Amino acid sequence: MKTFSAFITAHAKAIVALWFVIFISMAMFAIQLPSKLHGDGFFVKGDHTYVTNELAKTFDLPSETILVVFNPADDKKIQDTLKKLEKIKEIHSIQSPLDDVSLQKNGIAYAMIHLKNNIDQLPDVVKDIRSLIEDDGVSITGGPVISADINTASQKDLASAEAIGLPIAIIVLLLAFGTVVASILPIVIGVVTVVTAFGILTLFSGNVNLSIFVLNIVPMLGLALSIDFALLFINRYREERAYTSIVQAIQTSIQTAGRSIIFSAACVMIGLGAMIVIDVEIFHNIALGGAIVVFLAVLSGLTLLPATMMLLGDRLNKWRLLRVKSGGTNRWRGFASFVMRHPVAIVIAALLLLGIGMIPLKDIKLTIPQVDSLPAKYEARTAYDQLDETFGLGDTSTLYLLAERKEGWEDNEARKLIYTIQEKLLDDPLVNHVSTIYTTANIKSPEELTASLKTPQVAEQIKPILNTFAKDNQLFIPITLDAAGSSTTAQEFARTWKDKDLSVDFTLGGHAKFNQEIFDEIASKIFLAVSIIIISTFFILMVAFRSILIPLKAIIMNITGLSSAFGILVYIFQYGHLGIEAGTIVLIIPVIVFCLVFGLSMDYEVFLISRIQEEYQKGADNTRATIDGLTSTSRIITSAALIMIVITGAFAFTDVMPVKQIGVGIAIAVAIDATIIRLMLVPSLMKLFGDWNWWLPFAKKQK
Repeated sequence: MKTFSAFITAHAKAIVALWFVIFISMAMFAIQLPSKLHGDGFFVKGDHTYVTNELAKTFDLPSETILVVFNPADDKKIQDTLKKLEKIKEIHSIQSPLDDVSLQKNGIAYAMIHLKNNIDQLPDVVKDIRSLIEDDGVSITGGPVISADINTASQKDLASAEAIGLPIAIIVLLLAFGTVVASILPIVIGVVTVVTAFGILTLFSGNVNLSIFVLNIVPMLGLALSIDFALLFINRYREERAYTSIVQAIQTSIQTAGRSIIFSAACVMIGLGAMIVIDVEIFHNIALGGAIVVFLAVLSGLTLLPATMMLLGDRLNKWRLLRVKSGGTNRWRGFASFVMRHPVAIVIAALLLLGIGMIPLKDIKLTIPQVDSLPAKYEARTAYDQLDETFGLGDTSTLYLLAERKEGWEDNEARKLIYTIQEKLLDDPLVNHVSTIYTTANIKSPEELTASLKTPQVAEQIKPILNTFAKDNQLFIPITLDAAGSSTTAQEFARTWKDKDLSVDFTLGGHAKFNQEIFDEIASKIFLAVSIIIISTFFILMVAFRSILIPLKAIIMNITGLSSAFGILVYIFQYGHLGIEAGTIVLIIPVIVFCLVFGLSMDYEVFLISRIQEEYQKGADNTRATIDGLTSTSRIITSAALIMIVITGAFAFTDVMPVKQIGVGIAIAVAIDATIIRLMLVPSLMKLFGDWNWWLPFAKKQK
């Protein structure tokens, strides 16, 4: 690090100039990122994807449908609107409520606009449809529309969160540093980091499908980490500058604070990397976007930041608004001494508080985000709610059984097999309806079908229906369930039936199957992901502090704090408090918050324990070392945590529910970690365990 720090101070102008060129270049790509984002990232390669693709390829069934809602229903308006839509070349077919009375009810009607498969720019098609139906009483909804509205909402959310979070972050930095320049610089570094990350992600978008949630999660993580790293670096620089030159102070800061920054980033990277084992697209997106922005936060924090500080010199302290004292040392020392005098009582109080937070966790209900990710003010949400209330769209769901038979489906044995599969399905109490040649043509048995096909006139009517469901060696059967596709009941049906013996090879697709595969993939891999994080963290901390107890305590306390944070999240979002409508917790939230916060919290752990260890190795006893370490680090930990809480917590005021829950979840977890865990439990347990804190088998005694 000495050689690296000397290089930075010697080439400060060139480094700043290089970053300026990189920033401008990446900014040109960054503005294109929103148009490159598609879908919510809930995608896993499995049976559902296979069935969807096969149905599109073999049976020409559209994979995307847009619903045009007419409220009130007016025949002329319906006719005129659908005639306009016929001009759009991406439309495969239109199912009109004028032809299908089941699409009209209680004065409301809707048309089903089936799109052609493999459309590259679905958002553009949504825009085209919206431009043609601009009329009172006509609105659109459906998967592509919901995705487009979430994308729009995500862009607005990002602007709103920045408008709320950055000014408050500046105030926190002013309270920490006292001068305008020192407070603005971390914000500048954060903006450069995020914009550069957006630019790189745009370049990746040609080869990787990127979720629309990347637009919020990357800046949330990038700004928070960049500002935290800058806060740590500038604080150390000021300590060094008090008794040495600018060059030496910057070099020492790179060698000391720089190591902490790298270690902190490594812990976050472990959490991000662990997500990759879960084969769901959104986790890969977050891992990729997070890795890029974390790497850039470290790179800018160790190059652009010190180089800029080198050029600013003592102008870093320009425009002083507050006179900041040396960290309120006496108050923190008094607090630390109080903790050392009452460790048992404080441990009990801390665990009681965390336990209360955990209580709602028993009721947690995890779901995959649907249209309820959007607030009611968005057209896609209001239109869907109208249809759901009137037609009960959410009361049923459709599964598709795709069977493959080498001999084809035209012989007598095949007809008997189709009937047998149909009857087995109808015997299940959850099945409402099954569409086959028998149910569609109102034929009662395989024998009746065979006899009908021998009559030329009847066969001419039946064969088109038979060809609708069977082509070559493939057969598909739509299955209507009396359960929503997002329900555990429908998922269990898909999970159970995939292993049934139907005397033919088959796979299932549809909404319930999609949800089942997502849930099962996360459930089967979450233990592995958590194990990677815990084991990696344990060995890193064990090597760093030459201790068994410290990493064990850190892991247990992190898990306890996160459990309490998840309980509070359930209290707010699932129970419906603090102005939030009661709902569910998005399936990905516990995974993302755990993976990110587990790494982020280690930043504070390492910073605190490092200072305690430093004092202990100088000769102080365990109690004195803990008091001194807590006293010297509490202000900076509190300031860093406040920055993290402000930047992530600002997303509480956004519209997209998964983003709101991620922001609030991280903010709560960090708040618990920086207060109850770091300021109460850690020092209390350090006191109670005494010299055993520093025990490592087969290692030489440190004192």
